[in-house]
Amino acid sequence: MGAPTDPEDEVEASRAPLMAHLEELRSRLIVTLAALAAGFAICFFAAEAIYNFLLVPFETAARQVRGDDLALQLIFTAPLEFFFVKLKLALFGAIVLAFPVLAYQVWAFVRPGLYKNERLAFAPFLVAAPILFTAGMAFVYYLILPFVMGFALGQEQAPVEGRASIQLLTRVSEYLNLVTTLILAFGVSFQLPVLLSLLGKAGLLTSDTLIRSWKYALVGIAIFAAFITPPDPISQIFLGAAMFGLYGLSILAVKLVEPKPLEDEA
Repeated sequence: MGAPTDPEDEVEASRAPLMAHLEELRSRLIVTLAALAAGFAICFFAAEAIYNFLLVPFETAARQVRGDDLALQLIFTAPLEFFFVKLKLALFGAIVLAFPVLAYQVWAFVRPGLYKNERLAFAPFLVAAPILFTAGMAFVYYLILPFVMGFALGQEQAPVEGRASIQLLTRVSEYLNLVTTLILAFGVSFQLPVLLSLLGKAGLLTSDTLIRSWKYALVGIAIFAAFITPPDPISQIFLGAAMFGLYGLSILAVKLVEPKPLEDEA
């Protein structure tokens, strides 16, 4: 029989790995915050150019509805409103720019605790997540925003005899809130295939379950779209339709990655 183990030695032995993990976590948080700060500085100095880029769908819709080349007019009603819009836009842009760094730091932190086959299994999902988020952003920029703003401009009333002129004058902050809300809503929603595929790869979900539960999924998607999008039926319908299409794509993805019976036996 060996000598009895001192409880204090056991505590010290467990404390050493814990401190090493905490130090690694601190270093990775510092790198992430530095990336966010750099992205914020870049986006703040380019805030006006970024905002003008986000205005392109609005300008396109205005030319199509009004049928002229008049300059689009936005307003702000508080002295520092546009300045705070730039700050918010810079923070939003910083998160987008720093997302690859953030994703890599998370992956590098958890990678040592994974087996080699688990690392290989997760690698495709790490690549697919930013691609799908970018696809959601492009979907908003090229399709949703022009349609929504075109519909809003279609509610204007021309000044004719006996009728007042009703014109859309959008505040800079309201337009930015609309853009960021839609981008986040669609960007996050486009991660549905990644999430369901991970669950299928882990054996927690099967393609047959998804097929049988499509009615419940439809109700859940409708509720999710109603809460996460701005209070207008157009964006809700677009998001719901896109998510239901992604749900169908997820069924195929889960079918490809779910464990097969022979794999389970092995």
